[in-house]
Amino acid sequence: MSTTPLPAPRSRLSERDCDLDAFRALVEQSTDPAAHPRATAVEHNVPLYDAGELRDDEGTAAELVHALADGPGIVVLKGAFPDASVVDRATAVFDALIEEQRASGATAGDHFAAPGANDRVWNALEKAALHDPDTFADYYANDVLALVARAWLGPGYQVTSQINVVNPGGAAQTAHRDYHLGFLSAEAAAAYPAHVHRLSPVLTLQGAVAHCDMPVESGPTMYLPHSQKYEPGYLAWRLPEFRACFEERHVQLPLAKGDAVFFNPALFHAAGTNRSAGIRRMANLLQISSAFGRAMESVDREAVVNAVFPVLLKRRAEGAGERWLENVVAASAEGYPFPTDLDSDPPVDGLAPPSQADVVRRALREEWAPDVLRAELRAGARRRESRGTR
Repeated sequence: MSTTPLPAPRSRLSERDCDLDAFRALVEQSTDPAAHPRATAVEHNVPLYDAGELRDDEGTAAELVHALADGPGIVVLKGAFPDASVVDRATAVFDALIEEQRASGATAGDHFAAPGANDRVWNALEKAALHDPDTFADYYANDVLALVARAWLGPGYQVTSQINVVNPGGAAQTAHRDYHLGFLSAEAAAAYPAHVHRLSPVLTLQGAVAHCDMPVESGPTMYLPHSQKYEPGYLAWRLPEFRACFEERHVQLPLAKGDAVFFNPALFHAAGTNRSAGIRRMANLLQISSAFGRAMESVDREAVVNAVFPVLLKRRAEGAGERWLENVVAASAEGYPFPTDLDSDPPVDGLAPPSQADVVRRALREEWAPDVLRAELRAGARRRESRGTR
């Protein structure tokens, strides 16, 4: 009995793999309400849940994971923060942080909007804790946030938070995917094997808590349900035909103060244009990371690089090839630009600031003296250190 062998899975992805028809077949499907029995409704292909009715049990966790992974990639939890006073207290803290930032003359860079166009507070988690620990504790004691985070990531997760206020007239973002691979250039993303493209979404959970009522005219985030399932999506989202499909097919859902949205970071999404006359659309953007996104050992890579760099200069002068040099840089320097303090190390010229390895590569190309590299690495380390409100 003969069998037809299954096609071998792709080990690498490129823009040549981006097939608009295949993408459309995914995003034009309908969300099956029967697959989300705990949802009170499915609107615009998005399941809506009454947060107060959700039980913290295995069945609920399994349904949320199915929705985020194999379903539309997004859930809305109505009344996730049922105590409006807690939301209002947190809003007052966030407003105070924004005013402090303005008074200092600082302008927060943004990943997908011009600096200063909106109000953005990086590392709002730390800043809020230092500003008002009582409000911080009451806010992050939220059971619904913990339920979704545990369901998607398991225990030991790490919460970070950025405040985003889109002011009246604030323009929409362009469609994109999020952290990790979504913050890399197309060339950098293509350098990672296909299985890493599949891995990246399960390392992070994206969320947003509405800190005011958000009618559609205020520009709540635009989403493209089911787009998270498109494997080459980290390479496709920048392509004009895929962005056009997003503009044609995206959905927007109004939110009430205290509602929360959680979505797969691979979902195509973008903040909408605030066409309202007077709504400062404030959301607490939550990026919750897996406990496993860290190495086993703590390594002082700055010290390693400073020790090795004179050898790299010497070997380069002796004719060592670029691959040899790159292998040593990869083994010694930090190749990833995050985590960082985005106030002092902002992504103004791209989606991410330069990594330590990028600095070493530049130093090799330009033949810096070791003390010049040492000073630049130290300055870069200072930029990455969180200063919070200090």
